[in-house]
Amino acid sequence: MPPGARPLRRRRYGQFPTTADVGIWARGRRPEVLLEGLGLGLYALITDRRTVRDREERCVRAEAADLPGLVVGFLGELLVCQQVEGFLARRIELTFAPGPPPSVDARLFGEPFDPARHPAKVEVKAITFHRLEFDPARGRARVIVDI
Repeated sequence: MPPGARPLRRRRYGQFPTTADVGIWARGRRPEVLLEGLGLGLYALITDRRTVRDREERCVRAEAADLPGLVVGFLGELLVCQQVEGFLARRIELTFAPGPPPSVDARLFGEPFDPARHPAKVEVKAITFHRLEFDPARGRARVIVDI
């Protein structure tokens, strides 16, 4: 690598197009990394996360009978936090417990929505089970959200 060059960082999350909705994908070899990536991807749909300051903290918890249910439940909790409190997360720290039943405890770091600083991008209505994939062994996860 040339002097002063920065190593390329591989993206951990992103979006993919679907018919009438939008999908979020994440990469990582551990369930915690995948869930965090999906959560950050959700907030990236809603606003430009670079404009969100890491000033306040919120805690969310989700538990479900299986991993797909946990993914939908966790992202649903993030969505409720955004829709009810107007809270946007810049960073997520979480602890995954495989169970049974599987659960996640997460700390969200960010701030309430400020229309002067946070561009509104997409309104997410719900998290769906449609074509949901959560596979830590293969290092990938995908979920489609209803917009």
